[in-house]
Amino acid sequence: MNQEANDPHARGAGAAALEDTVDALMDGVCADLKRLAAIPSIAFPGFSPEPVLQARDLVVALLRDVGVADIGELNLPHTAPVITGSVPPPTPDAPTVLLYGHYDVQPPGDERLWSSPPFEPTDIEGGIRARGIADDKANLMVHIGALRAYRGRPPVGIRIVFEGQEEYGSVFEDYPPTEPGLFACDAMVIADTGSIRPGTPTLTTALRGSVVVHVEVRTLNSAVHSGEYGGAAPDALIVLLKALATLHDVHGDVAVEGLRREPWNGTTFTDDEFRELAGVPHGTPLIGSGGLGERLWSGPALTVTGLDAPSVERGASAVVPYARAKLNLRIHPRQDPHEAQAALVRHLARLRPFGIPLTVTPTDAGPGYEAATDGPAYRAARTALRRAWGAEPVHTATGGSIPLVNGLARAVPDAEILLFGAEDNLCNLHAPDERVLLSELRAALLAEAAFFAEYAATHRA
Repeated sequence: MNQEANDPHARGAGAAALEDTVDALMDGVCADLKRLAAIPSIAFPGFSPEPVLQARDLVVALLRDVGVADIGELNLPHTAPVITGSVPPPTPDAPTVLLYGHYDVQPPGDERLWSSPPFEPTDIEGGIRARGIADDKANLMVHIGALRAYRGRPPVGIRIVFEGQEEYGSVFEDYPPTEPGLFACDAMVIADTGSIRPGTPTLTTALRGSVVVHVEVRTLNSAVHSGEYGGAAPDALIVLLKALATLHDVHGDVAVEGLRREPWNGTTFTDDEFRELAGVPHGTPLIGSGGLGERLWSGPALTVTGLDAPSVERGASAVVPYARAKLNLRIHPRQDPHEAQAALVRHLARLRPFGIPLTVTPTDAGPGYEAATDGPAYRAARTALRRAWGAEPVHTATGGSIPLVNGLARAVPDAEILLFGAEDNLCNLHAPDERVLLSELRAALLAEAAFFAEYAATHRA
């Protein structure tokens, strides 16, 4: 079949042809999104694997319906299936775009906190509410909808990678470099992000890295009476807390030498937006100095994510003999994670609170990512996002990590990696009442479809 006959951007088509096509698709996209969001595809231990496979089957059926004939599956140990597929490029000189998303979701948490059952997709003003509807099932439907806009024959080649265990994690994160040919492409659209705020087209260009360190201290053979021995017997929890207190300065900035920090030059939140997002009450100061982007994305953040110590309810009148903490350090996108981890270990290991040494154990370490934004795919994406949202695109970052991005970057180092999608920072992902806005869904779908055409045209040029 002639490619022009299927292409809403074919010569002679009106300037609004693609917009009209997307608008005509929206009812069907929303209906299929609700079908998909009704499936509790939670790939966590303790949950039935059947809904995950049910979601996989529905996604495969939707891909087949749109004309993707070459559909496969990666089955890795202890990992939900990874859906793969491809659409050949229409011409030998057309670029290939890899589309990534995931069909698994977070557990709903306490369902009493939801305004409606989490797996009963519910229409709300301007959107739809359900667990996983923003993260990441709306983004899957963006990919499928963009293919529908071209009746399965887009002006670029397509590779499909739809993961089924992203939220819990799996060995797939490190798989792409072992089989780089399966992921070969010119550009990737990683649809697991979205707009910094509704109505603001956003390209996420940096991800912080993450390292974990355990620190522990033992001071006594066992607990002893705090009245009889307190004051001379060393309290392990006090020793640990004194060590943890050295990790930040008086402003709340990380005080570990050797960690990279730079000004953030992209778009970021206002203080009021951040307070709302993080749930910081007015009157409670934010910690740290410098701009929010610097504190959240281009500088380090150090959090005590776990503490082994007696609970208040069960705490006896005793000197604590043993205490342990788990530290999570988020780092500059370009800092080597092992270098940063070593800096934190070095800081803690040289401490001797009250003359008592600490046992410091490095565990996980994952790199960040920073995209090169001056290539043809980024130029095409900025044009496409500007068209879809009717506003100038901004660059932002995320403090969270997407480990697969690093694996894909290692597998295909020359590919441009674009992160955008239908989420927004007010969508309550991972929280009660998660929702997606129809305006963001429509704009993301239009942006991806427009990107295909713009990238194909500029690639040929």
